[in-house]
Amino acid sequence: MVQILGVNFHELKLVKKALETFYALGPRTSERILAKHYIHPRAKMGSLAPKTITALTAELSTMKIENDARKEVQDNIKRLRDMGTYRGKRHGQNLPVRGQRTRTQIWTARKLNKIERRG
Repeated sequence: MVQILGVNFHELKLVKKALETFYALGPRTSERILAKHYIHPRAKMGSLAPKTITALTAELSTMKIENDARKEVQDNIKRLRDMGTYRGKRHGQNLPVRGQRTRTQIWTARKLNKIERRG
């Protein structure tokens, strides 16, 4: 098991996919991190040297991921609601925020809106 920021990863897991498990790290960001540390895109966690794992951990600790990123999203939604913008009102009413149809087929948008606002 390889540990990065307190999360254990199996040795056969791809490094790119392991990085993408962190909240706010997508495919593009993980590819950039791999390129910065000269790691092959198909490399597995078990093949990384301890020095590289330490460098990855240091890199991730400087980024805004997991709870920090969730907090930022919550603060942005709260700011929109406090300003009284259209998007803020839609968040407050549990309605779709990004222009989805509301006459029918609203349930997916409602679920996504609730997930985004959870706090």
